[in-house]
Amino acid sequence: MFGTLRGFGVTFSHMFKKMVTEKYPEEVPPPAPRYHGRHILNRYPDGLEKCIGCELCAWACPADAIYVEGADNTDSERYSPGERYAKNYQINYARCIFCGLCIEACPTRSLTMSNEYELAADNRRDLIFTKEDLLAPLREGMQPAPHKSKAGATDDYYERGVNAPGDAVGGEYSDTERRLGLDRAAPEKGAGQ
Repeated sequence: MFGTLRGFGVTFSHMFKKMVTEKYPEEVPPPAPRYHGRHILNRYPDGLEKCIGCELCAWACPADAIYVEGADNTDSERYSPGERYAKNYQINYARCIFCGLCIEACPTRSLTMSNEYELAADNRRDLIFTKEDLLAPLREGMQPAPHKSKAGATDDYYERGVNAPGDAVGGEYSDTERRLGLDRAAPEKGAGQ
């Protein structure tokens, strides 16, 4: 009898406490700033793809979730500024563990992760995302690939770390990264001394 009363006491004490349950589908909580979500294949400001088909992301993936088939660019069909591009690019989200090793291995920063986490599907085939699913959308002023390199653009236009005119798509800094100052270039050695 005493145990029953103590159990009801616990129940009644919890009835008047604030509920911590989130109403998920109706109220979507914001993800953490550095959350590892769905991958994005980024583009240059003129619309060419940043991926050069080097397959380093596939080699770095511990779950073997990435498949890349590289091909050579031609003068008539150019998908990326370099010699090669990713002809076939797939990520199997049934296998991906969202570790981010593929992002670290990418030499051109063409692969980044978004905050999108709603990837549920009712069959496994829908969890295999192709290049078309992963490519960042075209913005105003961008041309869909294949096309020639931007007229007047030098090789350094496409190099990492060089400020190119226009805005690249994908790989932008989040609000938190801007607040922390991570979007600014690191000061050069000896500066300010």
